[in-house]
Amino acid sequence: MNTAIIKPQWSPLTIALMVMGFIVFWPLGLAVLGYILWGEKFGGSPEKAQAYFNKGRAWCTSNKGHRHGWNNHRYGMSSSGNAAFDEYRSEQLKRLEEERARLDAEIEDFHEYMANLNKAKDREEFDRFMNDRRGSRQGYTEPSKDNGDQNNNGWGNNNNQA
Repeated sequence: MNTAIIKPQWSPLTIALMVMGFIVFWPLGLAVLGYILWGEKFGGSPEKAQAYFNKGRAWCTSNKGHRHGWNNHRYGMSSSGNAAFDEYRSEQLKRLEEERARLDAEIEDFHEYMANLNKAKDREEFDRFMNDRRGSRQGYTEPSKDNGDQNNNGWGNNNNQA
């Protein structure tokens, strides 16, 4: 016996509820649309809804072993029946895994190289900024490394001018 006040069918009332649901709060409108489309399958009882859910879950789990692709060996792909082909396939998969590992290592090395390059670039920009900042200060002298032979671009201590 179906005692639902609003039947899961296309009627002016359910369409109006769906539209109002989308206007007020879109997931509510989506829930009403789902009820209209699939409400009869559940039959209005939690037991039927659970049975429908279990049937769908059983279908999903039964199709796990039917994947196709080069990496199915890792997912328990069965033997082809030909020992030579199985051996060839396992060698190729091993070779591909080694190549993948080598490429992953190269990617890691490249990322490390780029990080070092960015650090060097950042260091160069920072040093340029600090040199410009030091140069803009009046009377600032940078400690000389070559016994005063550097020119400091005209900036520096003005004590030794005549």
